[in-house]
Amino acid sequence: MNYRITIILLAVLLLAAPAGLAAQTDEASDEIVVFAAASLTGAFGEIGGIYGNETNMSVAFNFDGSQSLRTQIENGAYADVIAFASNKHMNALKGAGLMNNSSVSVFTENKLALIVPRDNPAGINNLSDLARPGVKIVIGTKDVPVGDYALQIIDKLANDSAYGSEFKEKVMANIISQETTVSFVVTKVALGEADVGFAYVSDVTADLASKVDQVEIPDRFNVIADYPMGLSAECKYPLPAQEFMDLVKSEEGGAVLEKYGFSPMA
Repeated sequence: MNYRITIILLAVLLLAAPAGLAAQTDEASDEIVVFAAASLTGAFGEIGGIYGNETNMSVAFNFDGSQSLRTQIENGAYADVIAFASNKHMNALKGAGLMNNSSVSVFTENKLALIVPRDNPAGINNLSDLARPGVKIVIGTKDVPVGDYALQIIDKLANDSAYGSEFKEKVMANIISQETTVSFVVTKVALGEADVGFAYVSDVTADLASKVDQVEIPDRFNVIADYPMGLSAECKYPLPAQEFMDLVKSEEGGAVLEKYGFSPMA
């Protein structure tokens, strides 16, 4: 009888061990995983440093185009926190049950500008210059938010009598490349491989100020980009992940975002 009892107790302990060990591993984790739009690289990198100093937790970032991050999540990639440059891609994940929907909110805004090489060899000074023959334009693909927003701006311009009905056709004919992240757009312009690109105002950071310049897009033609953020449905560490999101949305985090050219939420 004692022998049988011993065997039963051992079996129970062995069956319970994986769950118990998993719980201990979760509690002992000192890292969260954050998937974030490429345009957030500078700001989130700095906020991640602040978070690490305040919590002794580290952040493993995956910066990429929002459409690429969405695809990765849909194909089983793991993240605790997800931050996109578009409600479109966030809503797709919410609809698929891949987000903790109640945790999702817009935390900042951005808008677009034309960026040109510092010496501006093509002489791009205003929006009408985009339709000049021979101008080399680079934008994002239609699936990446910055590309979608650029196409919306081009449509707005084409519908304005000051630019004329042929404006869109001429601009589209000048596009030499469509990139999968805004970072690639900026890089091509900074290297002089394009005369002008559509990027976010936040992309002209201090380290790029000597390489590229901005040409403002008037608000009536511009697009305001909402940036939503939330916990993934698979988040294993909701408490530290929520602490990271709270920091992003705090006054301290907002100051960092504003420094990088993002607009604070009202």
